[in-house]
Amino acid sequence: MSADPTRVLAFETDCHIFADCGFPSPGLHSFLFEPLWGDGDSNIYFNKPMLLALLGSIIVVGFFWAAFGRPKVVPGKLQMVAEAGYDFIRRGIVYETMGKREGEKYVPLVVALFFFVWMMNIWSIVPVAQFPVTSIIAYPMVLALIVYVVWVSLTFKRQGFVGAFKNFTGYDKSLGGALPVVMLIEAFSNLLVRPFTHAVRLFANMFAGHILLVLFTIASWYLLNGIGIAYAGVSFIMAIVMTAFELFIQALQAYVFVLLTCTYIQGALSEQH
Repeated sequence: MSADPTRVLAFETDCHIFADCGFPSPGLHSFLFEPLWGDGDSNIYFNKPMLLALLGSIIVVGFFWAAFGRPKVVPGKLQMVAEAGYDFIRRGIVYETMGKREGEKYVPLVVALFFFVWMMNIWSIVPVAQFPVTSIIAYPMVLALIVYVVWVSLTFKRQGFVGAFKNFTGYDKSLGGALPVVMLIEAFSNLLVRPFTHAVRLFANMFAGHILLVLFTIASWYLLNGIGIAYAGVSFIMAIVMTAFELFIQALQAYVFVLLTCTYIQGALSEQH
């Protein structure tokens, strides 16, 4: 699928306010791309978000490979940066939620998730790329599904079938007659709603952020005509402000994603009371 050609043409040509053309507002078409390879009609193709996801994976793996491939007692600059990032996730997130003894084995998973999500988000403000891969729901959903599988399988492994059943349904016989309703709500919330909200929280923030950046960027160009120039300056400043704000949101959303991951795993490791 491709973007709306009339809107793309309006933005690419000399279209400004007071001219005979409408404002090319961003929308769902801003998240659709022509295939770089293959046929979009047959759903077998390779497009820009896929390319960015692949490049992001290579960058993350390459960075840590270069930093820790030959670790030194006295680390160089690259190793120091990698160690600082790794240690922040390990101590600041994993140990704080799961404890050192239980959490140590899950540090590689959480570190990989954090830096992959962060890299996918950062593409939003990288020149030429200028698109957050996580603003396409399929990518957060796959990551959330990985966490979901780890969480569910670990719950059954550590607590057994009965313990997992109580964990998922919030079983508590002291609830009396309300127990069946509570169990149904808890099961629905834990097994269906939880993975959905885990993915949507990341997707929605990056989707909205990209729309705002595109909106102010297009508006800055569109208003460059006559008295609209003054408003174009304001829009351009807002685009810069939103870019700086996105830097914060990109890191925050990666942090929240892995924090929730650790919380779910911690729930699987602890018995339901």
